[in-house]
Amino acid sequence: MKTRFRVRHVVAALAAGLMAVPLTACSDGDGGDADGFAVGLLLPSRAVPRWEHSDKPLIEQRLKELCPRCTVQYANAENDASRQREQLTSMITKGVKVVILDAVDNKALRSSIQEARRAGVPVVAYDRLAQGPISGYVSFDGGQVGRLQGEALLRAMREKATTGSVVMVNGDPSSPNAAWYRRGALSVLQGKVKIGRSYDTRGWSTDNAHANMSAAIAALGPDRIGGVLVANDAMAAGVIAALKNAGVRRLPPVTGQDADLEAVRRIVKGEQYMTVYKPFKAQAAATAAMAVALGRGEDVQDVATTTVDSPTTEDIPSVLLTPRTVTAGNIEQTLVKDGVYTVGQICTPKLRPACARAGLAP
Repeated sequence: MKTRFRVRHVVAALAAGLMAVPLTACSDGDGGDADGFAVGLLLPSRAVPRWEHSDKPLIEQRLKELCPRCTVQYANAENDASRQREQLTSMITKGVKVVILDAVDNKALRSSIQEARRAGVPVVAYDRLAQGPISGYVSFDGGQVGRLQGEALLRAMREKATTGSVVMVNGDPSSPNAAWYRRGALSVLQGKVKIGRSYDTRGWSTDNAHANMSAAIAALGPDRIGGVLVANDAMAAGVIAALKNAGVRRLPPVTGQDADLEAVRRIVKGEQYMTVYKPFKAQAAATAAMAVALGRGEDVQDVATTTVDSPTTEDIPSVLLTPRTVTAGNIEQTLVKDGVYTVGQICTPKLRPACARAGLAP
């Protein structure tokens, strides 16, 4: 994917401002909220917990705060690009004014996004940059996500004195983010460890990741794997299950991404070394602000902090937020502090001894 960034990161003050300051276009008064409109929200799957549990409610909440009379039409594609094309067409037909789209397949949705443009419906790309005439884009620096994973894996391998090859369990090859994460990770790992096996994982699926890891274990041997670079938490669950099924008692360091609750619990237990936390609240705030501005026919430059090029469109107004590493030692300072989870949610009765060791006191 050809992508150019004029500004790489967004400071915390911006995220706070996006969540705190309402858009004047949505205030009550002349031409204000009386003409509320419909916003389409299209998310890619239920395989990754964050979409339904975090992104959807946060986006809906912020849209309602910015534009109380706006409504949301929601659909989940269940990892089916054809279904998502139909969902987008249906929303255009039903008269939504703007669409927030997290594309299952960035190339497959191109014609549908062109259809939306012809119908006068702007599309905001959420988390993944789709091809076609996108009007705005909000995500995180994917290269930095991969670098954080690679750096954490090297650190863990040194701490645990593990030896052997690294296995890479990458994301879905149809997602531009998967390649972005992989390039970031390789920029750290290459020349420092041997990459024994590297797999693409269709649908970011737990089951497919399990199958990939099982193949790696069969090829390399269960005791010759020094670490596993896994692109996200849903796949990390499958990787860890495959290692356990193969009888690996001393699990190698395993990375992840998305700060799923079950992944955080695995980190506390010591089964997964880290995850990458992407502050969803700031992402939802920037996306809602873009969508409402576009729905009102306003310029999104006040929201955007940079521009990004896709293979089809140049200078897309964008917001790229900064991801953060989460390990057992900083769960309280990151996820708990930001209100993502409470200690009570993380520390089930069985996990309380491990939580105490990690400094997580109820």
